[in-house]
Amino acid sequence: MAAEAAQTAEAVEGFRAVHGGDPAGVWAAPGRVNLIGEHTDYNDGFVMPLALPHTARVAADRRDDGALNLYSADVPDGTARLTVDKLAAEREAGLASGGGGGFGGWAAYPAGVVWAMREEGLLPGDGAGADLYVRSDVPVGAGLSSSAALEVATAVALNDLYGLGLSPERIALLCRRAENDFVGVPSGIMDQMASACCTAGHALYLDTRDLTRRQVPLDLAAEGLRLLVVDTRVQHALGDGEYARRRAGCEEAAAALGVRALRDVPYEELDAVPARLADPALLPLVRHVVTENRRVRRVIDLLDAGETRAVGPVLTEGHASLRDDFAVSCPELDLVVETANAAGALGARMTGGGFGGSAIVLVEAAGAESVGAAVTEAFAAAGHRPPRLFEALPSTGARRLDV
Repeated sequence: MAAEAAQTAEAVEGFRAVHGGDPAGVWAAPGRVNLIGEHTDYNDGFVMPLALPHTARVAADRRDDGALNLYSADVPDGTARLTVDKLAAEREAGLASGGGGGFGGWAAYPAGVVWAMREEGLLPGDGAGADLYVRSDVPVGAGLSSSAALEVATAVALNDLYGLGLSPERIALLCRRAENDFVGVPSGIMDQMASACCTAGHALYLDTRDLTRRQVPLDLAAEGLRLLVVDTRVQHALGDGEYARRRAGCEEAAAALGVRALRDVPYEELDAVPARLADPALLPLVRHVVTENRRVRRVIDLLDAGETRAVGPVLTEGHASLRDDFAVSCPELDLVVETANAAGALGARMTGGGFGGSAIVLVEAAGAESVGAAVTEAFAAAGHRPPRLFEALPSTGARRLDV
């Protein structure tokens, strides 16, 4: 609580320094780590994320002149001054000029949220604007949803500032629209739902088709376990385009199989899939999504039965599928998984979109330090940058902070 109070005070002081007055409040939304269920959300499948203690904080106040003044304390020259009723045009002009006008980076995410709210008729008139001050400790480029945290923090701030009365689910959907249609990233719904809807001490079991969900108790410490996040500090440039290609391939495969989404392919019918696909390159994508959905359900069953340690091998199995079938891993992520398991971890896998980012490691609490040391030493021996390691503590979702 002391750390949160200090972060809130910093946001208030930052807002005063930048915008010349007091904010109406400070709001926070967390990053997330995904326990199991990767690349299933845009296939209408199942996921199981948990919120991290790392958050994006937004200090904000209303404006009635249609201006959107953004400031990020996390980037050089973090100022973007925009016009609410011209956001789409300003975005296009900025992209055409190589990312100017506040676009091409962080500012597109909060601006996209404002744009999405206006598109859906939620903000009153052309004069509804805002001053925002942003600060985040969610690692960027680590596959921990720093962008979703920023979107959701912006959305909950605007929700309160304008008395919109939006549910966490509606906020998540607005933020996904911002990311898909304004920023141009074809993400699924998991990241925004996790940031908006997770609760402390739980993982979120989410059906991404109808957004039904269940908070699943996850008290690893009580069982003598820890879930480590290993940020490889690697982000391969091919990731964004490859992500879009994987999604397009999944959609092509679903169409060829005559189903709405790959979620609708039964696990028991996987053996019959090759004969139904004209393009054999689509088969590994289908196999990953179908088996990954099954892994999510297996993890739920194990947690419900109190067999948390048995989740470990399912994580490792999921990594093999992401590496071999979906082909979104990289040498650094593979090294984390191989080294951690060899050092005594219960299981490990990459988490997030892939091509870099982070892995998670389920480990006995007594062995966490030695497993972490083994991974760090392996990175040094391979000539990689030292990884960043921290514990994933299931935390609360988006909220207003006490000022």
